Amino acid sequence: MRVLLTNDDGYQSEGIHALARAFARVADVLVAAPHHNRSASGHSITLHKPLRIFPVEIPGAKVTAWATTGTPADCVVLALYDLLPVHPDIVVSGINVGLNIGRDLTYSGTVSGALEAAIIGVPSIAVSVDAGTPQRFDVAARFAVILAEHVVAHGVPAETILNVNVPNLPAEAIREVAITRQGDRRYVSSLEKRIDPRGEPYYWLSGSRATVEEQAGTDSHALARGAISVTPVHTDMTLPTLLARLREWELARALGKESESR
Repeated sequence: MRVLLTNDDGYQSEGIHALARAFARVADVLVAAPHHNRSASGHSITLHKPLRIFPVEIPGAKVTAWATTGTPADCVVLALYDLLPVHPDIVVSGINVGLNIGRDLTYSGTVSGALEAAIIGVPSIAVSVDAGTPQRFDVAARFAVILAEHVVAHGVPAETILNVNVPNLPAEAIREVAITRQGDRRYVSSLEKRIDPRGEPYYWLSGSRATVEEQAGTDSHALARGAISVTPVHTDMTLPTLLARLREWELARALGKESESR
């Protein structure tokens, strides 16, 4: 396999190091990751300033690696359009420290790195592991290799990624691999306003996890049971069930009547 690795925690994260070491045993690997932590950057791209790249080393893995000044999506674009002579067989984003389930997907730079690859036309997966002490990456790294080999062998639909979340547990404690749908985990935002020494306001944005019932079949329910979750995610965010109702509003006709009344 030819594999591109990226993440949002930055090239110095042990999560991407573990991924690079695992894939280097079975694949040709290129790493393109942010120079510093870009967590919760979502699918942002850099349009108003230049991007730069720097060669770096990944401990314990003989791979070609670059750090960039961009976001995870930028990293993927830089690698696919310049750093790699040909597109890889798969892009793997992670291993993120902390789960990316439920509403986290809208904020996650890890997931967005994989989505950018899928939009360009390269199969991709995003891999995250629950935060904990000690922090474990071995199970997630091994499973990422297995899943990547299956994706390359069998393929996935266009503009679709597989979002993988792994409990922070030793291999013998993992109950199963569950194929899941996106759950409803969310956070309640909080904003703390402070005043700096010059009397000017500044803000800290944070949040706490909302209490929701874990529904069977969801990513959050699988993780709560000690299972690895694999969720297919597509770039099409249309809500089909609302299309017919919106057509009943006859908005174009209403606009015409409003224009006539004027």
